This record gives sequence, C-alpha cells and structure tokens, in this order.
Amino acid sequence: MPKAYVIVTEAIKDPAGMAAYGRAAGPSLAESGAAVLAADPSPQVLEGEWHGDQTVVLEFASVEAARAWYESPAYERAKPLRQAAAESHAVIVTGFVMPGA
Repeated sequence: MPKAYVIVTEAIKDPAGMAAYGRAAGPSLAESGAAVLAADPSPQVLEGEWHGDQTVVLEFASVEAARAWYESPAYERAKPLRQAAAESHAVIVTGFVMPGA
C-alpha cells in the first residue's frame, strides 16, 4: 500500500495563532503516526504561482490514515485555530510506487 502525503500551503495572518495551532495539532499528529517531512517558511518556487508563505508536508502510512487524522476529533479541535490564523490550501496525495518494485 503506498504512503500518503498531506501538503498544506499557508498564508499566515496571525503568527501567534499559528503557534497555538501547532501546539494543538501536535498531539493529533503523534497519535496518527504521521511524520513531518517539511515545514518551510520560504519555499523556492520553480514554476508558476505558489500560495502562501509556508508549506508543510506530512507523511502517513496510507490515504486512509491521512484522512482519518484530518477527520479525527483531536484534529477537528485544532483545525479552526489554523483556519483563523492563515488562509490555507490542503491536499492528500498518494505516494508513487515504482511498477515492478
């Protein structure tokens, strides 16, 4: 089963609010078994327009695990803090498995 990645771009309006969100969301990530692969406050755009001033990449065991975290009661309590502190875009993408691997 391929891994899954949650990618979030954030245009932060309230740094203190984002800090509060980080404290609230951290335990839900730990409970889900997620790994934070990147949290970059200044991603280097190679092509096109990029949303926000911070990009976060989270790794999960599967798409189902990523969705379970996103919809979990623990994260449902943290999510409004992020939404109040930043304009965010978020996606779940399925990891690539090389054919024949």
